[in-house]
Amino acid sequence: MKNYFWNMITNIKNGQLAKRNCAYQKKTKLCESMLKILWDQGYIIGYKATHTQKDSLKIFLKYLKNGEPAINSIKFISKPGRRTYYSIKQIWKIDSSKSLIIFSTNKGLKTIIECKKQKIGGEPLLMIN
Repeated sequence: MKNYFWNMITNIKNGQLAKRNCAYQKKTKLCESMLKILWDQGYIIGYKATHTQKDSLKIFLKYLKNGEPAINSIKFISKPGRRTYYSIKQIWKIDSSKSLIIFSTNKGLKTIIECKKQKIGGEPLLMIN
């Protein structure tokens, strides 16, 4: 996994702290699958490929009605220097009602709910509140 993924998450976090409308990121399959999960869960408005640069994505950040960011906090669980892996038994013990946890599995990026439904384990990448 390259640094593009970690840079994208940091760009989103910093963009929302600075109250920006959009953030830019290099286009990769991993980043697009992550953005699809964030869009499905309602944490971003959307994303699209830019016309000026073909290998770049424009991410539209979402804010609540009172001006606060839709993403309160992002915590990296598994880091490039310290990898952790959870089996399906360990995933069932996690309370998934308060936050969104995204796993990297052998079937791509999945949320914790999808991992429980498909009964697969993986590497927890990050937790979003």
